[in-house]
Amino acid sequence: MTDQRVTIAVDAGVADVRLNRPDKLNALDPAMFAAIVAAIDTLAATPGLRAVVLSGEGRGFCAGLDMASMAAGGGDLDLSTRSHGAANALQQVVWGWRTLAVPVIAAVHGVALGGGLQIMSGADVRLVHPATRLAILELKWGIVPDLAGFALWRGSVRDDVVRELTYTARAFDGVEAVRHGFATRASDDPLGESLALARDIAARNPHAIRAAKRLANLEGDAAAILAAESAEQAALLRSPNQLEAVRAAFEKRSPVFRD
Repeated sequence: MTDQRVTIAVDAGVADVRLNRPDKLNALDPAMFAAIVAAIDTLAATPGLRAVVLSGEGRGFCAGLDMASMAAGGGDLDLSTRSHGAANALQQVVWGWRTLAVPVIAAVHGVALGGGLQIMSGADVRLVHPATRLAILELKWGIVPDLAGFALWRGSVRDDVVRELTYTARAFDGVEAVRHGFATRASDDPLGESLALARDIAARNPHAIRAAKRLANLEGDAAAILAAESAEQAALLRSPNQLEAVRAAFEKRSPVFRD
């Protein structure tokens, strides 16, 4: 799919998804919000999808809100309607990556500011170039992060760190992002490494991968999570793809899975 603001290319089950507004550092205006949500919907309906790599064209991942566009009238937004499950239409540009059935890997370079940092936070795995400039930038504009950032950072980034970076809007680099938990690891080639990781994931039992993501997304008490683990495992054991994984391992060959 080619879109004015987002491109999707799928090869062997791996979707290479790129924010495509490089002249504006992929900043978020109403058209970009709509294009990202449409891309998530397209991916959710794509047969044979195994993994997604999300990156930005040009010099950066995403510079956050296009404040000029918002000031020109793009800020008349419906924040109260829960149009996508727990999320509103704006939060879906972030939350949608976390709820997509397959793993999402963010390949981040240049800048990931404000909404851009929140979008990368929606990914399951986040590879960031060490020189990337990141910030929870919203307080600079007198607003708060409201694209699911607080929900996603809880549990991965220390609470006092989130508070300090939110209150100050201080910029930090990719190395600090890894140290705090905003990113998984630093990479000099985040896109290349992300695509390689996605291909590795795509070569594994797709039903087990999706089950693992469902478990990773669970919140609740230990008893509920333990019960969910058992239910997912019971559905996988002796299923065709699980048996194929075992046979391929013993026969030292690449498995052939069915969706």
